[in-house]
Amino acid sequence: MLPADLARTLAAVVDEGTLEAAARRLHVTPSAVSQRIRQLEQRVGQVLLVRSKPARVTPAGSLIVRLARQTALLEQDTLTALGGAVGAEERISIPIAVNADSLSTWFLGGLAPLSRDLPVVFDLHRDDQDFTAELLESGTVMAAVTSRAEPVAGCRVRPLGVMVYRAVATPDYVARFLAPAPEKDPDADALVAAPLVDFDRKDDLQSRWLRDRGVDPARPPRHYVPASHDFAQAVSLGLGWGMLPDLQAREALEEGALVPIGGMSIRVPLYWQQWNLRSETLDAVADAIAARAAVALSPR
Repeated sequence: MLPADLARTLAAVVDEGTLEAAARRLHVTPSAVSQRIRQLEQRVGQVLLVRSKPARVTPAGSLIVRLARQTALLEQDTLTALGGAVGAEERISIPIAVNADSLSTWFLGGLAPLSRDLPVVFDLHRDDQDFTAELLESGTVMAAVTSRAEPVAGCRVRPLGVMVYRAVATPDYVARFLAPAPEKDPDADALVAAPLVDFDRKDDLQSRWLRDRGVDPARPPRHYVPASHDFAQAVSLGLGWGMLPDLQAREALEEGALVPIGGMSIRVPLYWQQWNLRSETLDAVADAIAARAAVALSPR
């Protein structure tokens, strides 16, 4: 058997990033945390933690972190079912991976009621929807909003809906860079010279749109703005054109502050994946997110 307190200590180090921060959370000394990790590594005969900043687990360590999270979740489900009170410091942390556009538009509306009804806190990890499933595989998170339809090993999946993205820009930007008149579709030569906005170097939406128009995505000049609200603001200020979700661009398009620049819309199906663990708490989170997505997202 793995000692539960040692497994929880490893999970705390992963959550907090350093041994010192984990010690504060656990109300012990950093040397006690270090000693527990050594004891756990001796018990399993493998290195479990890379002592970097932030600290990160090895593949073997991720299995133990996952076990610690599952055990804590089931313990709290049992305590709640028994009618036991959960203190403020005993609220379980639910780590969830979510893409930036969902986080800035519809996702938090699903979590807010849960913070009143469940003895939990949420630890949100933001990443591109094409990469959030990797955080599930590593055991870093219990659930994720992802574009991956195939279930991660040990997880189950349910569809949420579709985020629809359109290429948009300000009217002044269109007149300056893309066409003599806003209603004219920009040609390839114009698109090569027109600055665009990327979220970060994982963001391929603008590149996909360019490839569909027959333009080499490597040629246009790029701005990188790695925050969803700031990305939308950069496009709204005329820094470049970009692919904005309908949820984020609708009002500006209706007011004429932004205009579509043609080409295909890009539909990104989203899925909820969570550990295949029968937990009333985790299932309640999944149901709330799915209900919110049904209202906010386009049908598949």
